[in-house]
Amino acid sequence: MVRMVDVAVIGAGTAGLGAYRSARDQGASAVLIENGPFGTTCARVGCMPSKLLIAAADAAHAARDGAPFGVHVDAVRVDGAEVLARVRRERDRFVGFVLKGMESIPAGDILRGTARFTAPGMLAVGEGEQETQIQARAIVIATGSSPYVVESLAGLGDRLLINDNLFELADLPRSIAVFGPGVIGLELGQALHRLGVRTHLFGARGSLGGISDPAVKAAALAALKQEMSLDVRAQVQAIRSDSDGVHIRFLDDEGQAREEHFEYVLAATGRRPNLAALDLAKAGLTLDERGRLGYDRHTLRIGDSAVYIAGDANGDLQLLHEASDEGRIAGRNAARHPQAEPGLRRAGLSVVFSEPQIASAGRRYAELEQSGVDFVVGEVDFSDQGRARVMRRNAGLLRVYAQRSNGRLLGAELAAPAGEHLAHLLAWSVQQQMTIGQMLEMPFYHPVVEEGLRTALRDAHAKLAR
Repeated sequence: MVRMVDVAVIGAGTAGLGAYRSARDQGASAVLIENGPFGTTCARVGCMPSKLLIAAADAAHAARDGAPFGVHVDAVRVDGAEVLARVRRERDRFVGFVLKGMESIPAGDILRGTARFTAPGMLAVGEGEQETQIQARAIVIATGSSPYVVESLAGLGDRLLINDNLFELADLPRSIAVFGPGVIGLELGQALHRLGVRTHLFGARGSLGGISDPAVKAAALAALKQEMSLDVRAQVQAIRSDSDGVHIRFLDDEGQAREEHFEYVLAATGRRPNLAALDLAKAGLTLDERGRLGYDRHTLRIGDSAVYIAGDANGDLQLLHEASDEGRIAGRNAARHPQAEPGLRRAGLSVVFSEPQIASAGRRYAELEQSGVDFVVGEVDFSDQGRARVMRRNAGLLRVYAQRSNGRLLGAELAAPAGEHLAHLLAWSVQQQMTIGQMLEMPFYHPVVEEGLRTALRDAHAKLAR
């Protein structure tokens, strides 16, 4: 028997839930298909547990770092079991909120099992006697992503961790090697270091936290290297595991030969879209050379098909707020198919919750360089910024990019204290298409970190005037 619906949504994460609800809001019939646990990647293994770990790490760091303020703590004891127990307890609370929100979805609209295409507009869900056939006028792929483990780490067995299982450890490890200085690697690596875990962060190609501006990257790297072991251009010569952990022989950023032993390795080497189980060829869909589906990022439609793709599955911006927006756009357009209309795509905004925090707003430096846009750069060095120095968080650099012809703010990259807040102000300004002059007309209190932003804006304004 074939069940007929207007819209079938594959995946019940942030994007999938948004797509389902958006389609129903349009009056369409819809089903939501999921083959794993409910609760979203963010709540279960991503944003929330990582921020809980970072919060514990910041508490430990603040306690140890009191002496320069005249505040002396004789000893700081980190109970790793208690730290991870709180992470799991609070994480489960956040997951519970997501599950509570799903109670409004009719039980008949939820299908459990792995979906695969059998023909354009046709899906099979589950296997054998439990298989359900779905015919849909339009389909939304919102299958999320999974951690990608590079081949050199794949054979480490139970000594290899990913962010999905790190939080399930009974206690904090004694030592850990973190591979991948991107968002996940930086956040978890610095947090573990601050919690007393001997940590070494390995990169290979010089990248750091997704920063494209070389000046900002240099400032962030200098600040991070003052605190922890970090080699962004390490050349790993040998890696092997034994019953006690993992031995790594490598050349560090200075070309010095080193060999170290760690209890665990954490692979933070990226995430890849979950597309393999879908049998895309049956729907007439093909992957590009990067293993992704080509689509219109404003309508989320894949070519001229009746298939839309949202969230991590499209491999574009693997961020919760983007997944939420994309889900709503994809669900609305799937319900109205084939009348796909562009949806609101907000100004770019990303944050790495390291210290200093790394962030970008609007267009990044590398994108502007490649586009050929004529722009000026205004910057501020936070090493002597007033409020940052008061807090002893005076490290990092903020750079704003303004179009020379009209003074409009195009974007910014930064490594700075309170970067999450600065990035929001900048992203809002980009979306409002404000000029540097208009931003300087806004109020700035004293003494606040935002005065550093004003310094960068003044620098850009002066260059525009010249």
